[in-house]
Amino acid sequence: MNRSFSSTASFDVDAQKGFTPLCPAELPVAGGDQIASDLNFIATLASVRVGSKDAHSPNAPWVVGCHEQMLQPTGLAHADLTWVSHCVPGTEGFDLLDELPAPYDYDYFVWKGVEPDFHPYGALYHDLHGKLSTGVAQYLDSRGIKQVIVGGLALDFCVKTTALQLVAVGFKVIIHLPACRAISEAGAAQAIHEMQQAGIAIGTTREQTARLASE
Repeated sequence: MNRSFSSTASFDVDAQKGFTPLCPAELPVAGGDQIASDLNFIATLASVRVGSKDAHSPNAPWVVGCHEQMLQPTGLAHADLTWVSHCVPGTEGFDLLDELPAPYDYDYFVWKGVEPDFHPYGALYHDLHGKLSTGVAQYLDSRGIKQVIVGGLALDFCVKTTALQLVAVGFKVIIHLPACRAISEAGAAQAIHEMQQAGIAIGTTREQTARLASE
C-alpha cells in the first residue's frame, strides 16, 4: 500500500543546542549539531512538520550540579532521573539548531517540561503516565496523518519515547537515523531494538527512509 505525501508528517524532537557540543555544560550529545540537514530532508517527505523543545526551570528538583551526579533515581512521580540543568528558556541551549525553522514556522510545536517537577521524554504527554496530552497526536489525526518520520535528540531518550508513544496511539512510525544522535552507543542499540520490537521502521540512509515512507 502506498502512503501519500499528504498523510505523512515529520517530527523534529528536541533538536536544541543544549543537546549538542555547542553547549558543553548542558547535555552535549556527540554530533548533535550535525543533524539539521537530515531533519530538513525528512520534512520534504511530509505535508506537515511538527517539533518539540525541552523548556526547563534551572531550579527544577531533578537538577544536579555536575554530569557525574546524573542518571540517579529522583523519587519524583514525573521526573525519574537526575540531570544537569539544560534547555532553560532564554539561554542558548534552549534554541533550535540554526538551520531549522523557528518554532512559529512549524505546523505544530510542543514545549515540554515547563512544570519544574515534570521531566517528560516523549513529546505526546506532559507527564510520565500518559495523562496530560500535549495535543500533537490529536493535531496529526485532525490533519489525516497516518505515518510520522522522526528524528532529533537524543535517540536513546526523547526520540525513542516519542516514537513509541506515536506507535501506541496508532501511527506508523519511521526513524531516520541520520537525523538522530544518541547519548551512548549502548543506549542507541537498545533504543533501536525496542523500537523495532514495537514495529517501528528504521531508515539508515535518505534513500531507505524515502522508500519506507512510500510503502
